[in-house]
Amino acid sequence: MAVLATTKPSLGEPSGMVNGLTFLTRGANLITHKELRLFVLVPLLINIVLFFVLTGILIQQFDSAVGWLLGWLPSWLDFISWFIWSLFAATVLVIYGYSFSIITNIIAAPFYGLLAERAEGLITGKRPDSEPLSEMIPRTLGREMLKLWYFISRGAAIFIISIVLSFIPIVNILVPVIAILWGAWSMSIQYVDYPADNHQLAFTELRKRLGGNLTHSYTFGGLVMLGTMVPILNIFIMPVAVVGGTYYWVEKLTLVKAEK
Repeated sequence: MAVLATTKPSLGEPSGMVNGLTFLTRGANLITHKELRLFVLVPLLINIVLFFVLTGILIQQFDSAVGWLLGWLPSWLDFISWFIWSLFAATVLVIYGYSFSIITNIIAAPFYGLLAERAEGLITGKRPDSEPLSEMIPRTLGREMLKLWYFISRGAAIFIISIVLSFIPIVNILVPVIAILWGAWSMSIQYVDYPADNHQLAFTELRKRLGGNLTHSYTFGGLVMLGTMVPILNIFIMPVAVVGGTYYWVEKLTLVKAEK
């Protein structure tokens, strides 16, 4: 009977942390290939426009938001104002990078799907089955909406938990860790989903496979998240992450048929 089984790493294979970085460096090298240029340049132009818009909004609103937050803080909690400011600044940076990524990914989703398809062809020598643009574009946009709902619903719950924990001494040091892990997990899902969606893998199954490779997922996603938080770099990190996520998909997450 035919069964499905994941490929297992060999004993001498690099660690998940090393591979997470390797996926991105390979992606950075491959995006210069002539077959990928069109699918890289169009999203880059979209990223540049959104970068100036979102960065301008962030600069304008940050000071007033911090002032409002510290003004709302009760006087008896003044001794933790530095912590609240640091937590807020870190949260804003994560939200900035996360929002930048989500918005550009929704707009550029069809291009990123094609980029992942072409990249997989270069990596493996075989592309996923193609489909007409009239079918692919609404399907990929629908997939982005599904991911967005997942990110919003889970993210809201994590945000509420983080707010509660931030008022508990000692325990509140876990808040940045939770935020970082959630951001890394989300970025891993976002960019590995393009090649997975090209094979029409169910979203729940993708999360299951990523969860079975947590070191790779957190390292890869964490590095992408860090890149989205750095101005200028966040313009270029996304196509690199798409191709890097395709390497991750091909080498770690693809199921292979075996005879039993």
